[in-house]
Amino acid sequence: MASNKVGGAISLEVRHERWLLKEAFTISRGSKTAADVIVVTVSDGVHTGRGEAVPYARYGETIESAIAALGAIQNVTGRHALQSQLPAGAARNAADCALLDLEAKQQAISAASIVGNAPLRPVLTAFTISLDTAETMARKALAAGALPLLKLKLGGAGDEERMAAVRHARPDARIIVDANEGWTLAALPSLFEAAAAARVELIEQPLPEHADEALAQVHRIVPVCADESLHTAADLQRLICRYDAINIKLDKTGGLTDALTLKREAVRLGFKIMVGSMVATSLAVAPAIILGQDADWVDLDGPLLLARDRDHGLDITAGIIAPPTAQLWG
Repeated sequence: MASNKVGGAISLEVRHERWLLKEAFTISRGSKTAADVIVVTVSDGVHTGRGEAVPYARYGETIESAIAALGAIQNVTGRHALQSQLPAGAARNAADCALLDLEAKQQAISAASIVGNAPLRPVLTAFTISLDTAETMARKALAAGALPLLKLKLGGAGDEERMAAVRHARPDARIIVDANEGWTLAALPSLFEAAAAARVELIEQPLPEHADEALAQVHRIVPVCADESLHTAADLQRLICRYDAINIKLDKTGGLTDALTLKREAVRLGFKIMVGSMVATSLAVAPAIILGQDADWVDLDGPLLLARDRDHGLDITAGIIAPPTAQLWG
């Protein structure tokens, strides 16, 4: 655990936590059995705020690099000053959300009120089925019968069969899919056709970030959403004509402060909005519920994938996430 004084008035501590998953979580890039997170705690000596984030290797982050970055910041007295001290990413996200939680505690009002999004309403989250055989994914989709919105992790070969099998198992469900950069340009026509036949609503990041310019020339019979290709508002102009939607994650934007700016600009430009998160506890998901208000899709099911969530975790019933309690965050 690292600690320091921020701005001479607010103390900051950061620690690494590991939360076991119910089962292996698999995407096109690999599998994991635990969620490794960083938790930032800030205090003014009277009130305390917390924030959680997931450093992601795909973006060149590690637990160690995030902790080092947070241990090095100085002279930050609040969220807005923090934006110039740390780049967008998991480290800034954890600190940004902790500072907003602290503000809420200091002012005895909700974090949603501070950012102008109160009162919060419950949101419907997708439930993720990780990459597996078509038969196994269909079985898991059927077992999730109470959950109306499913997200399928896909990875290339066999994806047509996976989508068809899940649709057959759950004719009632809404379905979105996430290729995690695992598709190829040559395979897109047949995969798009299979997605349309399975009544898929949205396809996340079908092509690698470095090759996504080809999407501007593709007939997208199913809307396409940018994930790995989208981090902050600076990326939006490049994505016009390539994508129909964007997936906003606090770990990419570097916190809720910048994510709200990104969302407003994306809506202005005509993008549909998905709000997502990494696999993490309710503490990481809670701030994203503010962002998820009025989003077209919400994918904040991380706590459902854990063997055990933290105390005062979010209430998620039949896919509906209730706003967080003050004991958790905000």
